Amino acid sequence: MKGNKAAKLSLFAITWPIFIEIMLHMLMGNADTLMLSQYSDHSVAAVGLTNQLLSIVIVMFGFVATGASVVIAQAIGAKHERTAAEVAVVAILANLLFGLLLSAALLLFGDVFLKWMNTPSELMAEASSYLMIVGGFSFIQSVIMTIGAAIRSYGFTKDAMYVTIGMNIINVFGNYLFIFAAFGFPVLGVEGVAISTSVSRFLGLVVILYLLFKRSSIPLPFASSFKLFPLHIKSVLKIGLPSAGEHLSYSGSQMLITFFITLLGTTALTTKVYTFNIMMFIFLFAVAIGQGTQILIGHLIGAKSYDAAYKMCLKSQTYAMIISFLMAGVASLFAKPLLSIFTDNPEIIKEGTILLYLTLLLEPGRSFNLVIISSLRAAGDVKFPVIMGVISMWGVSVPLAYLLGITFDLGLIGIWLAFTADEWLRGLFMLARWRKRKWQKQFIVPQEATA
Repeated sequence: MKGNKAAKLSLFAITWPIFIEIMLHMLMGNADTLMLSQYSDHSVAAVGLTNQLLSIVIVMFGFVATGASVVIAQAIGAKHERTAAEVAVVAILANLLFGLLLSAALLLFGDVFLKWMNTPSELMAEASSYLMIVGGFSFIQSVIMTIGAAIRSYGFTKDAMYVTIGMNIINVFGNYLFIFAAFGFPVLGVEGVAISTSVSRFLGLVVILYLLFKRSSIPLPFASSFKLFPLHIKSVLKIGLPSAGEHLSYSGSQMLITFFITLLGTTALTTKVYTFNIMMFIFLFAVAIGQGTQILIGHLIGAKSYDAAYKMCLKSQTYAMIISFLMAGVASLFAKPLLSIFTDNPEIIKEGTILLYLTLLLEPGRSFNLVIISSLRAAGDVKFPVIMGVISMWGVSVPLAYLLGITFDLGLIGIWLAFTADEWLRGLFMLARWRKRKWQKQFIVPQEATA
């Protein structure tokens, strides 16, 4: 890549394009939900339920991308440019192969997975159609994620943002064609949304591949990728696998809690989908700050600037908490108008409004995890967040969600309280871990490759 750009950027400069990119990714999902809401509430529930499954697939793609981004950032900080380029190529190959495997699994066993999730019979046909198309082409997303992670680690966060903008425009236009029968296109509903999503991702892959080659200051060794694979995959997996463990634990617990919600009925499930679509815009600030902080701390760790890394995490955490609370306040003030964008069902609007009020408690706690876990990961301290995550998610969030939501009959309100307890508990433990600075002993600055 052309220079160590991230080292020259402030947290704001490197984070705002990430924020826009994540927001646009979320808008893509919201565009599907909003446009489908004009078609059928059942279609919204079907896509929302299927995306719960697909989110686990995305997490599994993320462990290679995450591991690569940390190793690349540390290599850049240590001024090992060739190692960084080699790691990028190896990560792209690894995630392509993994993506093809998972895409095949979704095509072959998609209906089985949906039945495991207790998908209501009235949603099964649409959920299956969406999963076959989007899931079958999910390997495209695995490559996009990996290339995007590599480009961002070099500080070119705007590139990934521009690609996402283009993908959103294509996706929304495709939805318009297939949902509203524009220009003589057939009304395909959920199937049309799935086609639009997959086509937009394919075109995004073409563009981001072009940007990868354009930004490279040294030839990317794709021809030697299989030879370099055993040399670098270990360092990528050392960071990526534990990180994936934490994310998979979260996604698995969310799937089980979603199963609890299906016991409350389709209306509750639809309420959860709509409310989460709004909440994503609250916590995306903390997500962006966490990712930007991870890149910069990776550079600082590679350069052995430990004190600067320590202070940056705490400063980023403060920003994330304040912004999360303020955004939750805005969402709670405008809860009814926001929910009315998606539905006119008074029952959904009433309960969704209460859930958005509860985000004032939930989101500041979530910001702990999003920022500090990213910082720990950038420093190579990846095992503690996994262990603490499994204990809290499965020992607090899941049983408390069932106890409050189902046993005590508090419904979604009880489940939201369980989410809040989990986020704050984990967050406080993460803060204590960072302050102890044990992470200083756990990273390994990548060395120049000899191959």
